[in-house]
Amino acid sequence: MILNTVNENLCVNKLIARKKDIIMIEGDMIVPDSKPDILSTICTSGVVCIYKKETLEEKVRMDGNINAYITYLADDTKDKIRGINTSLDFSEIIPVPNSKEGMDFSLQTNLKSIECKVINGRKIGIKATLEVDIKLYMKEDIQIVNHIENAEGIQMLKEDLKVNSLVGVGENKIYAKDTISIDNADNLAEILKVNVSIGDKDVKISYNKILVKADAKIKLMYLTEDNRIKKIESKIPVVGFIDIQNVTEENICDIDYEVKNIVIKPNQVEEHSIYIELEIGVVGNVYEEKQINLIQDLYSPCENLEFNKKKISTIANKQNRKELKQIRETLEVDGMENKTLIDVDIVPVIEKQDNAANRIIYTGVLEANLVLLDQDMQMEIKNSKIPFEYMVDGIENVESTNSKLDIEVANQDFIVQDGGIIMSNIDLWMNQDRYQNTNINVMDEIQTSGEREKEDYNLIIYIVKKGDTLWQIAKRYGSTVEDIVRTNGIEDENVIQVGQKLFIPRYVKMGMSYA
Repeated sequence: MILNTVNENLCVNKLIARKKDIIMIEGDMIVPDSKPDILSTICTSGVVCIYKKETLEEKVRMDGNINAYITYLADDTKDKIRGINTSLDFSEIIPVPNSKEGMDFSLQTNLKSIECKVINGRKIGIKATLEVDIKLYMKEDIQIVNHIENAEGIQMLKEDLKVNSLVGVGENKIYAKDTISIDNADNLAEILKVNVSIGDKDVKISYNKILVKADAKIKLMYLTEDNRIKKIESKIPVVGFIDIQNVTEENICDIDYEVKNIVIKPNQVEEHSIYIELEIGVVGNVYEEKQINLIQDLYSPCENLEFNKKKISTIANKQNRKELKQIRETLEVDGMENKTLIDVDIVPVIEKQDNAANRIIYTGVLEANLVLLDQDMQMEIKNSKIPFEYMVDGIENVESTNSKLDIEVANQDFIVQDGGIIMSNIDLWMNQDRYQNTNINVMDEIQTSGEREKEDYNLIIYIVKKGDTLWQIAKRYGSTVEDIVRTNGIEDENVIQVGQKLFIPRYVKMGMSYA
């Protein structure tokens, strides 16, 4: 006979596959007729846009482009610095085991490097190294039995657990646009360099919606018509909603941002401004913390019970942490004489993560690309590395903790001193998301299959062995923990000693037992 049970729903967002890969993207560019020949390239920057991604059988496909901006030295008598830009399109298929069509997945991209090689004065070869991190998820709804109705005599071993259950997943596109003004004295000739990042992220939950707020941080280097190199920085607000039913303010929300397209267009020279438009994809995963009273084991002293028991992997203790870390380091750079530092690009790189002794330690470097300009308006790039370490402590069960650290450059300032010494003042937002992997036992299809074989005793004597618990002993002999505790005068049912003599009474219906 199948027993009536009280169930609770738990939605598990299972990470079933992860794939890190390096993709090489190559292409050629022909210099437009309106541009002078190329003598040599100075620096190249790029913005990665992923406009389409999908899961297929055993693979993931992504389509996108890299908007590349190339600063070069023109091959003419004036030796001027010039700039050109191009779009490097790509379509990649990456093998991912266990992938199925339509599965949810997250994709993080990092433009590790982009280089140019002059093939001839009118042709450039471009080679980009793109680092991708794919995480594939599968949602599973699980019915958890936490009570049995009319279960006379059935003994249940329960445990209070806190787990994180997936409330829902949603996505949206946000269009952020603005016109950035430059100095009225500047007549813009060409854009030389572009950097785009998403920062100052914030989330608010209300009325079945997630309000996402961030800033698109834009940094442009441009050339004026009178051959001056200038830099401008701006922030464009990114604000939008993601619709997910049943979300509350107590929920925890993970948001991923992805640049899908970017348009950078100088306006008429006399307007002294640049139009910028971004299409940004946002994906939200919302979790709630559930307190569940889970049945770990059960038996009946009177009847035989049959049930299915399986182990489910889920997550618990999910947390988001944001902390400001300040780095104050001195850099020694050769060849700084008679040169001006006009820009520095900072790229955080995590090289190692150690989980031990209730703490996680991240070690890495800040790759600093310094742009120098001499008195003859000749540009040069210098590279330097700043080591850093970041520690998060007080973490329980750190060996089963899964964490992700996203580093955002909040502020940076570089002061050039005599002798090529540069003082760096860098503020970093350290955004850590973490959770613990945990396994829980789930039972279903609980039913009785006749009376349990009766024992020919009313009371036996048992000597406690190593590893014994009262629950195991009671289950073995068809008694109950309550009866053993009462018969032996035990104060704490969780504390028994090896070698201890216990009297085990036989269970009798209607609350009677023999002692």
